[in-house]
Amino acid sequence: MLAQAASEVERAVQRPPIKASMKTMFQVVALLVREERARVQADASLSQAKRTEEGKRLDGVATMLAKIAAREPSLLQLLAEDAKVSDAGRALKATLLREAGIEPPEEPEPEETVEVAPVVEHRVVPQSVIARQRANPFLAPDFEAAAERATPKGGRLAGWELLEPLFRSFEKAATGKPACMELPEPRFVTAPRGRELMPHQARLVAAAAAGHRTFLLADEPGLGKTAQALLAAEAAGAYPLLVVTPNVVKTNWAHEVGLWTPQRRVTVVHGDGDRVDGFADVVVVNYELLDRHVGWLGDLGFRGMVVDEAHFIKNKGSQRSQHVLALSERIRSRTARPLLMALTGTPLINDIEDFRAIWQLLGWIDDKKPLGTLMTALEATGLNPADPGFSAAARSAVIDMGIVRRRKADVVADIPARRVADLPVELDGAAGRSIRAAEAALTERLVGRYRAAVEARGGDASDGLDLELARRVAAAELKDTTSKKTGENVFTMVRKIGQAKAGLAADYTAQLARNVGKVVFFAKHVDVMDEAERVFADRGIKFASIRGDQTTRVRNKNVTAFVEDPEVQVVVCSLTAAGVGLNLQVASNLVLAELSWTYAEQTQAIDRIHRIGQSEPVTAWRVIAAQTVDARIAGLIDSKSGLAARALDGAGDEDVDASADVQAEALVGMLVDAFGGAGAGAAGV
Repeated sequence: MLAQAASEVERAVQRPPIKASMKTMFQVVALLVREERARVQADASLSQAKRTEEGKRLDGVATMLAKIAAREPSLLQLLAEDAKVSDAGRALKATLLREAGIEPPEEPEPEETVEVAPVVEHRVVPQSVIARQRANPFLAPDFEAAAERATPKGGRLAGWELLEPLFRSFEKAATGKPACMELPEPRFVTAPRGRELMPHQARLVAAAAAGHRTFLLADEPGLGKTAQALLAAEAAGAYPLLVVTPNVVKTNWAHEVGLWTPQRRVTVVHGDGDRVDGFADVVVVNYELLDRHVGWLGDLGFRGMVVDEAHFIKNKGSQRSQHVLALSERIRSRTARPLLMALTGTPLINDIEDFRAIWQLLGWIDDKKPLGTLMTALEATGLNPADPGFSAAARSAVIDMGIVRRRKADVVADIPARRVADLPVELDGAAGRSIRAAEAALTERLVGRYRAAVEARGGDASDGLDLELARRVAAAELKDTTSKKTGENVFTMVRKIGQAKAGLAADYTAQLARNVGKVVFFAKHVDVMDEAERVFADRGIKFASIRGDQTTRVRNKNVTAFVEDPEVQVVVCSLTAAGVGLNLQVASNLVLAELSWTYAEQTQAIDRIHRIGQSEPVTAWRVIAAQTVDARIAGLIDSKSGLAARALDGAGDEDVDASADVQAEALVGMLVDAFGGAGAGAAGV
């Protein structure tokens, strides 16, 4: 009976939005499974074999519920210890028990309730934003904005239900090719000095320059959606620009603004926004902070909005979806033809209905009907949903609104066969504070060593940094570290950084897996691998694991599972145990959660998927903790790429020397920074 009820919920979740009655059934079934398991364990009349059998049956139902929750994570809050069971839930529970031949226990009388005031959301307005509003107190009315939003009334399609046929047209009229609007040739599209747009990127930017203003950019990961969005905003003059993004890539967006539009000021919203620059051109905020900042964000006067990983808003009932849609509505009501971009490699996750929230974000539809330009295009077809050709015409009309989808295989000539893409992340909270304190302590010890050395030879440390002496100090620090004479050192610090990055790296890997399929995750330390696997389990992502303590049989079994089982989306690999001797080319995306000390070791990891049999360009996503020694090490590893080339086929003495060089130069760099950058150019640090 419980299995049948769980199956009913599973079917409902596959066709969202899920009704309240199905959520109630999910909660009740979970409660009954919990109670029944406790009853079976406590029933002394059952034999051990019977108890085991009943336990397996209950585990089967629990597994179904876990899969349902992985598909619809909002259901998990119904299982919290403090979750309330509604009157409808108690009634359903009693009904199910009676149907099973069990008389439900009497419910206790409900406690008298006391009226409480509604909770007021914690909303903030940063001081710099107030300063901007005072400097620009008036926002001129834009009558063109109202005209743009107008929907034709009384047309041929008045009275027809159009949204459902529009969604279904992507199933009925599918052509087998990616849905992509016609894009112009990339003329007069320029990138900042030292950077180059790939042809497929330049074509989207050219479309924005030609006047197109709404895009569902659904390129596969690795094709540069961030750069396209930023340069499209530049081409459209869509400033100030709002970027809404998952927390794990928030810092990366600020980094990319500096690379692609360096003339624009960017600010990242953290916490209550105490450090927000209210006069910035680009404001980056993560989904989780919208509840406290949505007020002033709606009033700032944005002329463009980019929503990254837009499939996050597919559940229109969630708070974050409501905030994002409210901001989009506010921008469209105040600005004629704003630039609106939804970025996602997977616009559809469960069902064609996943399009609904994204289309509404872009202003193509509302809750009931197509709007403005889309409605006009449908009227122009001369068809209605009852006509045979309507689906194909409707699908084309929606695609022309701005759907852009390119796969790696489609633009393989545009992109390098392999590339390393850095993903900066910011370490917040206690872990971040601990790492910054450790770096400060190490720097202080290095400075003390250096000053003592200068004084010992009768010099003055204030005269400027002696780079040769700094290198000797770094070498002495490494020697003492090796002999365990020091406490906090560069190795323990790097390990702490790896531990702090583990959850962020795993979270990004989970997003990649949902976008592109199979992903290889590399880490150096067991605790980082453990944390990543915990995140994948929580996300409902099936994974395999390759570690140094495994037998050959177990290792081969796990490799086979990743390569051959379509449900195994991620393989978690030890950088040292799996860096050589594996063929994992079934994936074309790899995440380096921790940095190696050498370019050769990094390359060996990438070569697990960039090898004979690989049919797609390979992207290695290197997760780097911003504003820590992690970023310095990444730069040093890259600078060693030429020197390490001779050791790419295997690590020998040359590779060990390269490792020691990176460690020493990282310490020298810390000394250079401590002395105000003196001699940095000469040091090459």
